[in-house]
Amino acid sequence: MDINKILSADILDILFDGRNKEYGAYELRKTYNRRIRNALLGTFLICALLLTASIIANSAGKKKIENVVQDVNLENMKQEEKKPEPPPPPPPPKQEPPKVEITKFTPPKIVKDEEVKPDEVIKEVEKLEDTKIGTINQEGAKDEGVVAPPVEKGTGVVEAPKVEEDYDKVFTVVQIAAEFPGGLPAWTKYLERNLNRDLPVENGAPPGKYTVTVSFIVSKTGDISDVSAENDPGYGTKAEAIRVITKGPKWKPAVQNGRNVIYRHKQSITFVVSEE
Repeated sequence: MDINKILSADILDILFDGRNKEYGAYELRKTYNRRIRNALLGTFLICALLLTASIIANSAGKKKIENVVQDVNLENMKQEEKKPEPPPPPPPPKQEPPKVEITKFTPPKIVKDEEVKPDEVIKEVEKLEDTKIGTINQEGAKDEGVVAPPVEKGTGVVEAPKVEEDYDKVFTVVQIAAEFPGGLPAWTKYLERNLNRDLPVENGAPPGKYTVTVSFIVSKTGDISDVSAENDPGYGTKAEAIRVITKGPKWKPAVQNGRNVIYRHKQSITFVVSEE
């Protein structure tokens, strides 16, 4: 190689100067960097394709499960409306006792005839038999010995009979219903921690909603008893709903007229199986 070409020549050309470049070693070293770059790019593309395919396959075959909590109020159990009380009867009219004829009593006194006033004339004894003696003269009915009955004064208010409530029976409609301690947020949190949400999928449930309505008694102290399901959507949802409510804590008891009462409560638990 000319000395003038050494400065501008590639290191490989210097190493293989005067050697057989067709043997293959020269070509391998010449294309080494390009082959490494192509290998790295190919490996990266293959890994990216495999990762993308895995994500798509998992998302297409995965079923999403949600829990929906719904409160069920008792249907067709309307509280009897209180009928307005009838107005009190009017007070009886006041009856005045009948006037009785009264003849003024005039004490005997000897005076001249012209000095006697007309109302001071002494009546004959026969005329006084059917009249009362008093201090005035009054016209009226003859006194026949009948005494008018006394007039009783009433209040004019008729009280309705009081009906006492039986606070030991099982109520289905109350003023304040029983509830889970902490309200609906605490109830939802309790279900998320204790409910087996994957149970319908494990039992082969197709996508859809599976609602179980559970009925149970809440005592005056909040204890839960008589837990039963009113329906069974299948796939193990009925037994799971009963299990979660039975093992749960005490509820806040229902209140009627300021007293804790026994209350039958209905609670629905919905299993939602959806496919993304």
